[in-house]
Amino acid sequence: MEIIPAVDLCGGKCVRLYQGDYARETVYSENPVAMAQKWESLGARRLHVVDLDGAAKGEPCNLTIVKDIVRALGIPVQFGGGLRTIADVERVLEFGARRVILGTAAVENSELVAEACRRFTAAIIIGVDARDGHVVVRGWREGTTLTAAGFMKRMAALGARRFAYTDVSRDGTLTEPNFEAIGDLLKETDLSMTVAGGIASVAHLTRLAELGVEAAIVGKALYCGSIDLCEALGVLKAGPAAREAGGEPRG
Repeated sequence: MEIIPAVDLCGGKCVRLYQGDYARETVYSENPVAMAQKWESLGARRLHVVDLDGAAKGEPCNLTIVKDIVRALGIPVQFGGGLRTIADVERVLEFGARRVILGTAAVENSELVAEACRRFTAAIIIGVDARDGHVVVRGWREGTTLTAAGFMKRMAALGARRFAYTDVSRDGTLTEPNFEAIGDLLKETDLSMTVAGGIASVAHLTRLAELGVEAAIVGKALYCGSIDLCEALGVLKAGPAAREAGGEPRG
């Protein structure tokens, strides 16, 4: 299972939100590029970058910083936040991002998803942001009647191959992932899934690996030190025996 550090951008800074609440923001760096380089230097093989301003406003707001991050790194970057059109997707891929995440746009525009998947295939990730099992949109501020599983199946029928699932109620809380919901989604959809939300220890990561998750996006746990990236990468690489020794949260 891949471990993907997250760099969330808001107002040009690297931040983390609590349960997606823009009023509960913690700034971790004034220099997102340097933060991205730090995760690469510690062994990350991919970076997850989100434009929080873009997600809320419906158009990318921090693309200059995203470009700088892509150019500064030797590892692939996946990016989401405010992408609403094929032109948005093309622009991000053209400046070097390897994958793009469609969330609100996927919910509201099935034709866009079908065209994006047809043209860009594996570069497209569908963002499945859910609260109490139902998809939320527009920077997690608006609810829908769509279930996560139903939405994933609908997107798969349009050609989507990758999904990034976030339990909004767990995000930034350092509690634990919603293992039950994740397991149920994997069984019900049988789709490739990256997960985020609530991850706070190496033990959480190993349990996700055992469930069959393709990748885990880790944010606050890395920034506050409850997960050491080098240690986590080593444990997952070492295999099941070492996973059993994965520790509980350190802070």
